[in-house]
Amino acid sequence: MPDIVPFEEHHGPGVLALIGGVFREYGLTFEPGGYDADLTRIPGSYFLAGGAFWVLEDDGQVVGTVAIVPIGVAEVEIKRVYLDSSLRGRGWGRAMVEHALAWASANGHTRVRLWSDVKFTRSHVMYERLGFARAGIRDCDDLDQSREYGFAKSLSAFAPCER
Repeated sequence: MPDIVPFEEHHGPGVLALIGGVFREYGLTFEPGGYDADLTRIPGSYFLAGGAFWVLEDDGQVVGTVAIVPIGVAEVEIKRVYLDSSLRGRGWGRAMVEHALAWASANGHTRVRLWSDVKFTRSHVMYERLGFARAGIRDCDDLDQSREYGFAKSLSAFAPCER
């Protein structure tokens, strides 16, 4: 049974393998030495910034990720929501996002935003079911010139669902 656990250094190769695989699946370019370099220095990019990074671990393997970083006093951004294709549609993506939302709420944040590539349509449905509203569109400065939808949510009414 998969479990959401805090990132530790030994998870690093699994995080890169999982996210690189998702990028390949969607025809995106993975740049751990460039645009995606935050994934090669997770403690500095997330923990030192006042945020958190978790992995969904199944029998020692990284099968999902979710992270969160403050972007203001009351606001945080959820980042790096990725899930192995074999676990999609089974509630694990939702569980990871709800885990990040609970962390944000427990740490006094009242607003959450996230960005998601336009290709991740299943994720967009999940975000909207969790109460996020579309909040803009942006073009990224990555090799693919990816386009992303923004989503935002107030935490005042957040109550995690039981699995």
